[in-house]
Amino acid sequence: MQRYKCIISYDGIGFSGYQVQPNKRTVQSELEAVLAKMHKGMAVKVSASGRTDAGVHAKGQVIHFDSPLVIPMEKWAMALNSLLPDDLSVLSVEKAKDTFHARYDAIGKEYRYYLQMSSVRDPFQRNYAYQYPYKLDLETIKEASQYLIGTHDFTSFCSAKTEIEDRIRTINAIEITLEGDKLCFRFVGNGFLYNMVRILVGTLLEVGTGDRLPSDIPDIIAKRDRRFAGKTAPGHGLYLWKVFYK
Repeated sequence: MQRYKCIISYDGIGFSGYQVQPNKRTVQSELEAVLAKMHKGMAVKVSASGRTDAGVHAKGQVIHFDSPLVIPMEKWAMALNSLLPDDLSVLSVEKAKDTFHARYDAIGKEYRYYLQMSSVRDPFQRNYAYQYPYKLDLETIKEASQYLIGTHDFTSFCSAKTEIEDRIRTINAIEITLEGDKLCFRFVGNGFLYNMVRILVGTLLEVGTGDRLPSDIPDIIAKRDRRFAGKTAPGHGLYLWKVFYK
C-alpha cells in the first residue's frame, strides 16, 4: 500500500463544501467516488489539509490517500482527471511517506480573498470575487491589519459554531494589494479557524469604510467574543491558495 500526496484545485460554487455530507455534492465525495471506480469498488478514504465551506475555492488544497494500484507516477494525475468533473482538478501527485498526513503535517496556510471594486456588477465575476461598490480607505485598512499580525487568541474572529477550544493562531503576514479592479487580501499563518479569514476581511472592510478605527482591533481581539468583530464576508471571494509543509 502506497500513500500519495496530491495538490488539487476546485471551483467551490458547485460544491456544498469540501467534507462529505449526506445527499450533498462535496469535493471529498467526488474524489472518493472516482477513487472507488479506479479501485473496482473498493472504498478509498481521502484526507485533506482542512475543510472549505460551500462556495469557497481552492487553488492549492492538499489531500492524501493510500492505494495498492501500480500506476506510473506521471499517469496518476491523468487517470484521476479523466474521471473527475470539470470543476475539480488534480494538479500533481507524488509518493509520500506512510506517516504523512495532509492535515496534521501542515505547518501553515495561505488564503486570499478577492473584492471586485466596482459599482457595476460583472456577471463573469459574480462567483469568484465579492462585488464591493463602496469607497475604501486602503491605508486605514493596512494600518488595522498590522494589529492582527502575530500570535493571538482569535475567538472574536471565528464562527460561534467553532468546536475547537484552542483558538490561538499566528498570522505571519497580511498583504492588501490592488490587482486591476480587484482588491486582494492575502493572509499567511500557521492555521485558521472556522470562518476566520472571512470575518477578518469583513472587519477590515468596516475599518475601510470608517465604521471602525484601526485602533479598535486590539480591543476586539482582547474581548474574545464573536459579537464584537465585523460581518462574515461571503464565501465566494475566498481561495485556499497554498498549504505549507516542512
